[in-house]
Amino acid sequence: MKVIVTGGAGFIGSAVVRHIIEQTNDEVLVIDKLTYAGNLESLDSVSENKRYHFKQIDICDRKELNVVMASFCPDVIMHLAAESHVDRSIDNPSAFIDTNIIGTYTLLEASLAYWKTLEATKQSIFRFHHISTDEVYGDLHGTNDLFTEKTPYSPSSPYSASKASSDHLVRAWHRTFGLPTVITNCSNNYGPYHFPEKLIPLMILNALEGKPLPIYGNGQQIRDWLYVEDHARALYLVATKAKVGETYNIGGHNEQKNIDVVNIICELLEELVPNKPNGVKCYKDLITYVTDRPGHDQRYAIDASKIYQDLGWKPQETFQTGMRKTVEWYLQNKQWCDHIKDGSYARSRQGII
Repeated sequence: MKVIVTGGAGFIGSAVVRHIIEQTNDEVLVIDKLTYAGNLESLDSVSENKRYHFKQIDICDRKELNVVMASFCPDVIMHLAAESHVDRSIDNPSAFIDTNIIGTYTLLEASLAYWKTLEATKQSIFRFHHISTDEVYGDLHGTNDLFTEKTPYSPSSPYSASKASSDHLVRAWHRTFGLPTVITNCSNNYGPYHFPEKLIPLMILNALEGKPLPIYGNGQQIRDWLYVEDHARALYLVATKAKVGETYNIGGHNEQKNIDVVNIICELLEELVPNKPNGVKCYKDLITYVTDRPGHDQRYAIDASKIYQDLGWKPQETFQTGMRKTVEWYLQNKQWCDHIKDGSYARSRQGII
């Protein structure tokens, strides 16, 4: 098959691309605007493969989307391009409206126009796979409640509201225009190549430098953590096997309080990096509580039984095994992190077309 992956230079997108190139015979075209979170170094391991292609395109650019679809002729579009950091959405909501809503609308229109040009057999094969988040469901208050595919939407932040909007657009384009779509909503991802502003990589890198480990509020917020390579397997399975019009929740079955996540990181670093920065006796001593973010959801947890029942997917990593792999990856790939910190990863984009 021929697969377009939007946002393929991002954290989850690059994991999907690596999975497709390394585990299948499919051909992949990455479309990425290369904003701050897009990093082509995350694709170095597959960049020389003849089945890998890259175009620097803004998904809001309808003309460029038309050209690339006509020339590449995709069988599947996996749409991961999105602004995704909640704090940034609070500081600057407009970027989230532009990319997550207008960008998805533009991509849907381009996909629909392309799909209509296909012969009947190709039309029946084509899939538009929209990758979303569990944050569209809002907050869980009960300790035993889980998000299901039928949970009503109740987004709390500009980020989750923009993703909820894009989900609704995708369903509307399927219902009204017949575009063959599938949607997935995932829990918090973690693993290699995660941009350092997110909780887990931030804690790892700050600890290694002897910097404070900032925890929002009392640290009791609960998230379901999904190892990114498990997620990539699930996404490819949905894109290629799911029935048109279906929605699947993808979770890691790993509920953890934020403070417990940070404590686990500290314990792994005590074992793996016993030689601490100057003045640090214990990594946990770096934990610092800061003012909670506005509208902070208390608990997310996903019921991922449908994808297991329908498609046979379940996560391979536990939180313990995934976290060890993640910490070890950051310890072994300091150059990747350094290039983000010094900005050289962004300067390497110059001249890309």
